[in-house]
Amino acid sequence: MTDRTTDETTGHITGHIEGTDGPPAADPHDNRRQVLYWRLLARLFDPEEQATLESASLAVVEDIGLPPALLDPQASVDSIVQRHPDLAAEFDGLMAPEPEPEDGARDRVAEVRRAALVSKVLLNVFASGSGTVTAGQLARWQSDAGWLERALGCRPGELRGGRAGGRTAGPGVSPTGTGGGGTTPDLSRLIPAIGPELGAIEADLVKRMHLREVLADPKLASQLTPSMSLIEQLLRDKNNLSGVALANAKSLIRRFVDEVAEVLRTQVEKASVGAIDRSIPPKRVFRNLDLDRTIWKNLTNWSPEEQRLYVDRLYYRHTARKTTPQRLIVVVDQSGSMVDSMVNCTILASIFAGLPKVDVHLIAYDTQALDLTPWVHDPFETLLRTQLGGGTDGTVAMALAQPKVAEPRNTVVVWISDFYEWRTEPLFESMAALHRSGVKFIPVGSVTSSGRGSVNPWFRERFKDLGTPVISGHIRKLVNELRTFLA
Repeated sequence: MTDRTTDETTGHITGHIEGTDGPPAADPHDNRRQVLYWRLLARLFDPEEQATLESASLAVVEDIGLPPALLDPQASVDSIVQRHPDLAAEFDGLMAPEPEPEDGARDRVAEVRRAALVSKVLLNVFASGSGTVTAGQLARWQSDAGWLERALGCRPGELRGGRAGGRTAGPGVSPTGTGGGGTTPDLSRLIPAIGPELGAIEADLVKRMHLREVLADPKLASQLTPSMSLIEQLLRDKNNLSGVALANAKSLIRRFVDEVAEVLRTQVEKASVGAIDRSIPPKRVFRNLDLDRTIWKNLTNWSPEEQRLYVDRLYYRHTARKTTPQRLIVVVDQSGSMVDSMVNCTILASIFAGLPKVDVHLIAYDTQALDLTPWVHDPFETLLRTQLGGGTDGTVAMALAQPKVAEPRNTVVVWISDFYEWRTEPLFESMAALHRSGVKFIPVGSVTSSGRGSVNPWFRERFKDLGTPVISGHIRKLVNELRTFLA
């Protein structure tokens, strides 16, 4: 006897003959998921529609109660969620890892629904097309990328730029929310794998956009969302802009700087501001009263008859901290390959410059060096004075940095570069000399939001032998290093 079933989605007949050892009938839910994923792959590699896959996918989506707009490549995730607000919660944490159910049972229907939503997000982000890009298309892609980051359990912008937020499209549905409600992924594994690819797609979209024409039109410029890729293009092209276009470019740079500064400032503020200095008597005010210690030290004055504790001495907490002045010298390679690190470190330097007892100096270089210390408190003005591109000769920056070292034991030098230098040995010798003098020398290969960057292996090995290994990865690593030294 033959048990035959017809798959409603694909029309194929599947089954097996009773009493035989053949494979059991294919699960119809598995077939549906396969249809959705085959359509996803087909659309990623070929923009032309495959009629069979499109009709089969439409049947699946309608059957599980999802809007057909999920299959429309021109529909953004924002527009879908605005029409169907309940889907916002489903997109949050959609692709974040979940614990296996205790009974091992799988919700097949939920898996099909998840496949449809995942396909929508991935297709909108990774099928970026070709040809000229408008400001509206870039804004839509950035919004969809924000939804992908939310689906991975991150904050929008976290994988691309280390900042929270993009454009706001409406209450409760914008990708500028706090991110997925599920388990936060291990960003140390996730960011290097995905962040650079998202950044590369965004950079390609920006390059395909007629940026000067967009900036010259206030209405179009208002549709732009500042991102690292866009800021890089603006910094490269700022000398060719004027009037309204230049004003709009400055506005975008200022917005991006403020957003990144907010994220970095939170990380820096978590640092200890110095060890307690017990040589200074505590200030005798109520907020410093150590109530527990006062009671403990006066227990001998307890009167059982009166049920009262007599206090003959109050104890106060020490709050004064050791605040030995520290000098932070940041040297940044401003060649084109280091723009992400340069933006992040310029903002970071301005934040540390705002801390008490921290004297910050900033130097940028390519084949010439520029002392940006007078503007270190304003990263926006600092970035406008940089000039991206050119070669790298770190010896010219070292010539500016060395005279700034007055007290080696209280000085930290942060050198940010890929270390592909013209004069390798003279530069390394001068760096080693700084280290031997007592300066805290921190070589940094990349401090990007994505965590990807290459470092000259010749320098990497020698820094390792010197005992000052190169820091590469997320900017949090550099923040932690500086916190330790400045605490």
